[in-house]
Parts: sequence; structure tokens; C-alpha cells
Amino acid sequence: MPEPVAQPPTPIPRPHRILGLGGLLVAFLLLGLLSYRVSEHYGIKDMREKASHQLDILGAAIDSEVTRHASIPSAVELNPDVVALLRAPSEEQDIRQAEANRFLQKLNDHLGGPVIFVLDMNGRVVASSDWIFSENLLGSDLSYMPFFRDAVRGMPARHYAVDHVRHEPGYYFALPIRDEARDWAIIGVAVVKSGIREVERRWLAQEAPALIVDRNNVVLLASPPDWRYATLRPQPAAALKLLGSQQFAGQALGAISLDIDLDGADEGRVVRLPKHLRDDIAPSQGARPYLAMARHLPGTAWRIVVFSDLRPVGVQAGTHAALSSAALGCLLLGILYTRQRRRLARGREEARAMLERANQELERKVEERTADLSEAVTGLQREVQERQRAEQTLRAAQAELVQAAKLAVLGQMATGITHELSQPLGAIRTLAANAAEFMRRADLATAEKNLVIVEQLTEQMGNIIGPLKTFARKSPAVSTAVDVAQAVDSALFLFESRLKKESVIVDRQIAPDAATAWCDRNRLQQVLVNLIGNALDAMHDEPLRRLSFTSERASSGMVALAVVDAGCGFSEEALAHLFEPFFTTKQPGEGLGLGLTISRDILRDFGGDLMAGPAPGGGARFVVLLPPLPPESRETSP
Repeated sequence: MPEPVAQPPTPIPRPHRILGLGGLLVAFLLLGLLSYRVSEHYGIKDMREKASHQLDILGAAIDSEVTRHASIPSAVELNPDVVALLRAPSEEQDIRQAEANRFLQKLNDHLGGPVIFVLDMNGRVVASSDWIFSENLLGSDLSYMPFFRDAVRGMPARHYAVDHVRHEPGYYFALPIRDEARDWAIIGVAVVKSGIREVERRWLAQEAPALIVDRNNVVLLASPPDWRYATLRPQPAAALKLLGSQQFAGQALGAISLDIDLDGADEGRVVRLPKHLRDDIAPSQGARPYLAMARHLPGTAWRIVVFSDLRPVGVQAGTHAALSSAALGCLLLGILYTRQRRRLARGREEARAMLERANQELERKVEERTADLSEAVTGLQREVQERQRAEQTLRAAQAELVQAAKLAVLGQMATGITHELSQPLGAIRTLAANAAEFMRRADLATAEKNLVIVEQLTEQMGNIIGPLKTFARKSPAVSTAVDVAQAVDSALFLFESRLKKESVIVDRQIAPDAATAWCDRNRLQQVLVNLIGNALDAMHDEPLRRLSFTSERASSGMVALAVVDAGCGFSEEALAHLFEPFFTTKQPGEGLGLGLTISRDILRDFGGDLMAGPAPGGGARFVVLLPPLPPESRETSP
């Protein structure tokens, strides 16, 4: 059978060829336009997802950094020293303020960074954790701050503001302080200022333009930094000036206006920055249109705005359009495309296999890590139990050490007391022998005189030994009218031999009956013995040893007895821990670190207190606060 003869291709007529080329060109254009729109849509969608993810990361970082101190005002509100300061009249606030300042300082030291302060109902700072610094907020009038006005109306407040003392921006959390004794009336405001330095550092590291905007559409943080304190839209100068004085410590606002609208920016909005701001952007970000994504920060009135450059999306969409148009005209590359597709399929299979192996390895590591964590939890539980047992043992040991400290003080006074008793004993021995001789001679008058002197010496010895018995015995304090000068003399009497031996100059500027306090005489003497002993130890290596005693009437009416030595003084760290149990600056074996703690507890038992600070010219200065005589005792004391 003969093979069929191949028919030559029939040529296409010229008009048809022109129509075909025109249709092919239209197909190229339509395919290119469709590819451009689809690529642009998915590019913007991908950019929106990336921007949303970036907003999630930045929002979480800012929320953890700014709002982690939001619960601190609640702790300040519950502190009795702060409530007592706000309750106290003006003449007692200088005493209450010191306790409140120390509490706020300790709380601030544990948290590491924020400034904590308390406002009275007039907006004046009456206690602050930065009281120890020269530039502190004490006495500042913050009644113009928005957070104060909201808090005194009973609402917790959160605001961004710049303080007028250090001119540092921060985020303020304010909570009203209520007095249970006054039917929960508001008596003050507790405020914590959270620093935003870490937020600024993280924010300035952003490559694309990014903003943090407050409720007034004022830019708080920005990358680039020149946009800080700019406004999204132009605003009246008077309103910006008032806002700057109330919230930004007089900073100029609105020098730059971005002139953009962020309505609908939560889902993404294309904006165009003004022409005069384009030079503020890095050259790599030189596109004019931007995709603006905004997100509200939970718990604040801030919005985060991230600008994404749309030029890469346009370039990518144009590239996809060109590729799709080229693919339509490159039918001859079908074989290469098929081979490439098969190679990609093999790559996907290999990637899937690698992913399965990685998943198995990850599950194995998770199991190992879970086992390690279980062992760690078991170890921690054992450690907690051991710590609890150790704490119980420590509390029992502390009670014994308090009594041991008192006995140790008695041991230190034994040498002076022995010296004071030896002379009366010798005199009694001589007088008794003489009385016996005079009685033998029938000179009863002279013998009677000798026995009277013996009786006086015996009474004197009893006065020396009696306070020691009371000093060593565990007994409650019994307050009576005590002459402060006499108590100082009694304490100095016990150190008389040591004062002479170490050539200590005693400057006692207290006249007899000049200051009378309502306290326990023996307990006050115990405190003075401890303070004098510490002063002598501190001045042991000093060339000039001087010990001064002065008394005055404090503004609260209490008697203030100051004990000043010329020793080496103490550092700020030692001052912060001075009244903590078992803290001592002496060498190991020379002190238990309980003397000052016991002394302050003794004074507080009968309404007094003990304060410490550096002395002018060097050395240490301790102030013993003693309660004055009650009115009924003043009437009977004459």
C-alpha cells in the first residue's frame, strides 16, 4: 500500500496573519496587565502580612517594656507608711516622709529603673524613690498632669508625658490611694513612671519609617528621629502649646506635619508622604507611595504605624507581567519548562523528606527536654522544702541571738562595772573594820557614822547592779518621765574607764532637766550603751576621738537626742542596710549585726524611733526620737 504523501502546509492569508498578530499582541497586553494586577495584589497582601507580623512583634515588645510596671501603684497604695504620710498633719510629715521615701526606694531598687512617687490631693510630690538624688521630684507640683486629674476623680490613669525636672519622657501609671479609715475617701495618688529608653533603642533600629502616635495624633517616637513630636495633620498652635505645657514639659510640638490620614490603616492604607519629607528617608527607601499599617496598643492610647515601601511590589509586579508575557511567546521553551517542573517536583519531595526527618528530630529533642525539665522541677521542689526548713531554723536562731546580743553588751560593760564596785567594796571593808574597833572602844557615835557611810556605799552598789539585772531580763517596757541628760550620764558612767583609756573627748551639750521624755529608763540606757559602744569602735583608729550629745525638740513635739562621733562614717550601701538584722561593718567575729536592729525595736516599743545619717565634717550621726510627756504626766510632774 503506498504511503500517504505529506501535504504541504497551507499558507495563511495575509489579512488573517495581520489579525492573528493583532490578537496575539492583545493577548500579550491583557496577560501582562492581568499578571501585573494579580502580582501587585498578592505583593501588597504579603507586605500587609509582614507589616502585621512586625506590628505584633513591636507591640509585644513595647507592651512588655512599658506596661510591666502597671501593678506597682497597687503595692504603693497598700503600704502603711505611705498612708500614714498622707494622713499626717503638716508638722509630722517630715518624719513620715523619710519612712515613705525609704519604702519607695527599696521598691524601686527591686524593680530596677522606674521612678515611683506619691502625690497629695494638691498634686504636690510628698514622697519619691529618687529622694536621695539632688534632682528629685520631691515638692514638685504635678497637678497639671492629665494622669493626676484622672486619678483624683477615682479613675486609674495611664499617660505619656515628659517630667519638668529631668526632661525625660516616660509612661505614667497613676492609681488613687484610698483611706479605709475615712470611708475609702481618696487621700492621694500613687504614680510610677516607666522609662522608654529600651523602646527608643528598639524603635530607632527600624529600617522602614515607623511611628508611635498618641490619642492627640502627636508622634511620640519615630524612625527617622526627626519626625518626633510631629503631627499627623495640621493642628491649631494654641492647642499644641497647651498640650506641650501639660504633657511634654514645654516641648515644641507640630514643627513638622506629616499631612497623612490613617483612617482605615488597621487593614492597610496606601499613603503618600509630603515632598519636603522625602529627603528625611534613606536613599534605599526612596519610593513615594507607602503602605501604612496601624495597630492600637492594648492598655494604652497609642497606635503603632509602620510604613512599607511599595516600590519593590511595583517592580515585582512589572517583572511578573514581563515574565508572563514572555512565557506566552516562548512556547518553544515548553520542554525546558517541563523538565524544570519535574526538577522542582523532585526538590519538593526532597524538601518534604527533609522536613519529616527534621520533625522527627524535633520531637526527639522535645521529649529529651521534657524529661530534663521534669528533673529540674523535682530538684526545685526539694530545694524549696530545704529552704523552708532553713528559714524555720533561722527564725529560732534569731530569737536566741537577740538575747545573746544583750548579754554580749553586759560582757562589754563588766570591766567598767568591776572598777566601779571595787572602790566601794574597799571602803566598806575599811569602814566595817573601823566600826568594830570603835564599838570595842565604846565609841558608838563614831561607829554609827561609819555604818551610815557603809549603808550609803551599799545603796550606791545596788544602783550600779540593779540596772544590769533589768538590762539582762526580758521584760516589757514601762514608760515613765526620764531625764535625757541623766540617762546619757548613766550610759557614759559604764564606759568611764574606756573613755579615759582611749582619750575620748565627750561633749555633752544637754543640761539637767532640759529634756524630759516619756519612755523606759533602762531600755533607753540600753540603746545609749549600744550607740556609745559602736561610736567608740568606729573611732578606735582615728587620731581625734570626739563624742557629742545634743538634744532638741522636733517639729512633731518629740525629743530628738543626737549622738555624733568622729569615726569613719559609713557608705551609701551600708546606710541602706544599716538596720537589717545581721548586717555589720565590723570585722568577722567582732559583731553580730543585731545592735542597731534591737535598739530601733526597743525605741519603737514605747513610740520612739532611731534614724541614722552622715555627720557634718565626717563621722556618723544617730538621732534617737523619744515621745514627749503625755498631758496627764505634765500636770503631775511639778
